[in-house]
Amino acid sequence: MKQIDEYLENNLERSLAELKRYVSQPSISAQGMGLRECAQLVRRMLEERGFETEIIATEGAPVVFGSRKGNKDRTLLIYNHYDVQPPEPLELWESPPFEPAIRGGKMFGRGVSDDKGHLTARLHAIDAILDLEGELPCNLKFIIEGEEETASLHLHEFISTNKRKLQAQACVWEFGGVDHRDVPMQYLGLRGICYVELSVESLGTDVHSGLGGSIFPNAAWRLTWALNSLKGPDERILIPGFYDKVKPPSPRDRDLMAKLPDLAEEYKSRYGVREFIKGLKGGNELKLEEVFSPTCTICGLTSGYQGPGSKTVQPARASAKVDFRLVPDQEPQDILDKLRRHLDGQGFSFVIITYLGGEAAARTDPEDEFIRIVVDTSTEVYDYPMELVPLVGGSGPIHPFVHDLGLPVATMGLSYPDTRAHAPNENIRLDLYLKHAKHMARVIQRFSN
Repeated sequence: MKQIDEYLENNLERSLAELKRYVSQPSISAQGMGLRECAQLVRRMLEERGFETEIIATEGAPVVFGSRKGNKDRTLLIYNHYDVQPPEPLELWESPPFEPAIRGGKMFGRGVSDDKGHLTARLHAIDAILDLEGELPCNLKFIIEGEEETASLHLHEFISTNKRKLQAQACVWEFGGVDHRDVPMQYLGLRGICYVELSVESLGTDVHSGLGGSIFPNAAWRLTWALNSLKGPDERILIPGFYDKVKPPSPRDRDLMAKLPDLAEEYKSRYGVREFIKGLKGGNELKLEEVFSPTCTICGLTSGYQGPGSKTVQPARASAKVDFRLVPDQEPQDILDKLRRHLDGQGFSFVIITYLGGEAAARTDPEDEFIRIVVDTSTEVYDYPMELVPLVGGSGPIHPFVHDLGLPVATMGLSYPDTRAHAPNENIRLDLYLKHAKHMARVIQRFSN
């Protein structure tokens, strides 16, 4: 590993140059911008390492698949995505989002952490192995999609129809990183999600509020009343049957969470949180509530006039983006059905539900052999063993990998608490980029044996 580490250190600038080219290619799935061009770029990056590649069409963005045989008949599947979030608001960026810049030991740019830096760091590890040994110690497969930031709408069908192509013994997930102490974290599962837009149209056009305020239906009020029926002041979600399939944390889950640091003060400092909801103060109950309780979150509201000054208008339309974070064993389609029945039963049948995507939660056994490989090799790189986190609050298309392909899924990566993914000035630390490449090389070598 000393020779591999030396290669990674001596060739870091070359890898960062590749990352810069990758980040410079916009690939915004929400806007359909640059996806096919970016897929071609990813394909070339894999082919430069001797991978056999395909760009496989879906009803949305294409999926890039790459494979290369190794010395041993063991196969590691690596999942990444090439799409990124929209960069707005542009005025808050210190440098243009698609012109990656290095300053203060960090690289800034949209997608540099989520998820483009993870891919190039992994390719950097592969370069080191190939330079030293001339071939891979095991089979490697890449599946790199372009719709992760828009709920991976077509990935489930892709996996279902390509199970043979994706056969492997284990999977490395798209993200990972360290916490505020620089301790690497092993996230053993992701929550699910059901994302919807709720909309109301009560008039053909906005009208003068003096004309319509007393006699016309108001779309904003109608939507507000409907939203108010979803959750009570005690934060409990009021949709009948919403909690029926919720699986509570096990004693092992409670044990693992208790070993993690209490982040209450860190959250208050970093996010300006004055108090937590539900009377939570900190400790294990806060940690458990954060990930093992499902949510109903209003992510955005739109209606009427919101500019400076006053405009007396009766809005014809109103909409809200709402996400439900789901825990084991909730299913997005079941929540969608219950939401429709609830709104109809409360007299809100006029509310239109547009389903914007969803995923079920999934988890990997902390005792799985592959998890132990990833955790054990982390100590050599970070000086600390990975800490096990049974479930995290975020969501992703992990369910088909765990349940359809039957794979243990491990997280590892280069993120850190101030990486600002999805926000202006998204960045990575260059020291963590190098550490992730070193860790990845060790995982490939240990997995092959």
